[in-house]
Amino acid sequence: MKLRDLAQLVRAPAALSVPGDAVAGATAAGTLDARTAGIAAASVCLYWGGMAANDWADRELDAVERPERPIPSGRISPDTALAIAGGLTVAGLALAAASGGKRTLATAGLLAGAVWAYDIKWKNSPAGPAGMALCRGLDVLLGASTGDLRKAARPALAVAAHTYAVTALSRREVSGTDRVLPALTMTATAAVATHAAGRSGGWLPAVLAGWYATRFGKAQREVLRHPDAGRVRAAVGAGITSLPALQGALIARDGKPLVGAVVATAAPAAAKLARKVSAT
Repeated sequence: MKLRDLAQLVRAPAALSVPGDAVAGATAAGTLDARTAGIAAASVCLYWGGMAANDWADRELDAVERPERPIPSGRISPDTALAIAGGLTVAGLALAAASGGKRTLATAGLLAGAVWAYDIKWKNSPAGPAGMALCRGLDVLLGASTGDLRKAARPALAVAAHTYAVTALSRREVSGTDRVLPALTMTATAAVATHAAGRSGGWLPAVLAGWYATRFGKAQREVLRHPDAGRVRAAVGAGITSLPALQGALIARDGKPLVGAVVATAAPAAAKLARKVSAT
């Protein structure tokens, strides 16, 4: 197994969209400190584990629709992919426990359970978008798990709403869609961006929220004009790689503008890396 094969299995560039969840949650809860770095690393492990489990669960479907993926192409065996998924999940739980203690471990356990339930059960059901939204909302709450979880409800809901829209689009990556779906997801994106910008958070949250809406909205507008599978995949990729800009806006709105700006810089970095290793 080559490193590139592993990167494709776990969709490595997409992990740049993950640490901002923990930082947004910790900022909202007022507990942003050294522990947050360990919690963010735990989130990345759980995310990568979920991506590997996703490919393991989809190996038969991918053999038909995406034979170039690592498992159906024979570059990684199903057993190896499952072992990687399990190992990364265990590593994520261990990091969560070491970084934040029992309550952080409990929250990470809920997140890991939701991730595996999505991959194995929810993904191809009507509950798919809601299941993925739950995972990303729990990821934000994981960052807040060393403080008051209730304070992180707002950023968790914003990230969950964004994730719902991206996941709804992703279900049409192979078949294409009609024009109703991108119209609905664009409306959701505008609402999330407006919420993230806030009314009194200063200019930076508004700028970052506008950047997020522009990056993701442009790709969705292309789907609205030409709703073919290729443009849907591009929009899904844009949704994943633009998430750090949204996270940055939420963090800046909650009183950490410099941290929010730093988190937002992951957006162009993820987009650049996604040209080499697909994030979807």
